[in-house]
Order: sequence, then C-alpha cells, then structure tokens
Amino acid sequence: MTVTVRPPDTVAFAPYGAFVDPPNAFGERAVFSQWLEPVAGRTQQSHVNRVACSTLPLRVDRVECHPHAAQLFVPMGEVSRYLVVVMPSDAGGDPDTSRAQAFVVPGSRGVVYAPGVWHTGISVLDADASFAVFMWRGGEDDDVFASVPPFEVVAGDVAVEDASVIESAHG
Repeated sequence: MTVTVRPPDTVAFAPYGAFVDPPNAFGERAVFSQWLEPVAGRTQQSHVNRVACSTLPLRVDRVECHPHAAQLFVPMGEVSRYLVVVMPSDAGGDPDTSRAQAFVVPGSRGVVYAPGVWHTGISVLDADASFAVFMWRGGEDDDVFASVPPFEVVAGDVAVEDASVIESAHG
C-alpha cells in the first residue's frame, strides 16, 4: 500500500487535530490553548525533541496514539518541511491504515493531534530539526504504540521539494 503526500488541508485534517498557524498581523495572537486543557490525573509536560532527517518514500510499520491528551508540536527555527501521517481507528480501536493520510507541512506551521489519533512520529524532510512538544502525561498508557502492515508514504505529484508551493497552499 502507498499513501501519497499532499499539502496541508485544514478540512481534511480536522478529524485528527489541527494545524497551528502564526497570526496574520502584528499584535494578533494565534490561540491554540483549547488543545491543552487540563486532563484529570495528568500533569502538563513540555519538552524539545531533536528529529533526524528522513526522505521520501518513507516506510511506515509502526504508529502511536495518546488516548488521553492532545499532543502539540511547534517547529523550532530551522524546520523547513515536515511530514504528518495520520489515520483513524477501526471499529476495534486499532489503526486503520487503509484510511491513512499524509501531509507535507511547512516549518511555519505547528500541528496538534487530537487525543486518540493514530499517527507516525514527526519526520523532517530537509535537515535535522527540533520541535517543542506539549502534552499532558501521568499514566502508563500515555503512549500507545502499534505495529501495522508496512506501507510507503510517497511524494506523488505534490511539489514536496518546494516549501513555497506548500506554504501557498494554506494561505
């Protein structure tokens, strides 16, 4: 199975979370705190991840979800583009890879995964990069991992080499 990447699509991504955009004008605030509401029995954790560069096609054979809390990633500085791969759960709560979607997101946008959304780890496409990560933690089941039948995420017709093309797709 292959999944072809596409530019960020706010509507298509809505069942899985949201893309976090910077404000349009000086003095404005882009508020995303609704994704970070307190979760009973958990404490907020903030950290920075360093992510090694990946290339397309990308083989996926493991995904993760966080059943109790949203997980927010904010690119830090040097991020040009990164890959977001998501999928819904099937009727039994397992990842449904047949409905996986992949987006190439410019480094000017963050991403938040809603609680319980199956996703791959963040993959950067141009150079090693860092992300600030925010989520509520405190239980053994904060991170659930699942092996999935391997599939490939491919570039297809999307101009993934040109971040400006991807950036203009959301503006």
